[in-house]
Amino acid sequence: MYFGETAINLDAKGRLAIPTRYRELIAEQCAGRMVLTYSAFDSGALWLYPEQEWQRVRDEVMRLSTFKASHRGLQRRLVGSATPVEPDGSGRIQLPLTLRQVAGLEKHVVFLGMGSRFEIWNETTLGQKRREEEMSINEQASEEMAKLVL
Repeated sequence: MYFGETAINLDAKGRLAIPTRYRELIAEQCAGRMVLTYSAFDSGALWLYPEQEWQRVRDEVMRLSTFKASHRGLQRRLVGSATPVEPDGSGRIQLPLTLRQVAGLEKHVVFLGMGSRFEIWNETTLGQKRREEEMSINEQASEEMAKLVL
């Protein structure tokens, strides 16, 4: 189970150093074999799966009907763009240029442990998303309070 947040700088070649606290666990779980793909739901983010978990997700996505445009789009986004990656001797993984560009990943990124996968976010985009979510939560709470008061 992965959890936690780490701010990381990509190097000039687009490599990301996997935080040391995850390296041993990743080595045990998947011998360093991982799969990188776009986030299914958020622009500005990539998803990084241990290989075995990726295979489960891939199989579920590919079982969806190709007769629905939304299913085909999800299949294209997740499976069609997936790239195998393995940490080098220094614990870094190479983020392919196309994935970095589409997700808008630049020098400053945030690496989030999200249970069975990781999310890699553009730092600015994640901050903006968090502010938007906070505003939405505050609006919902205000509406609920107004119902109680009125």
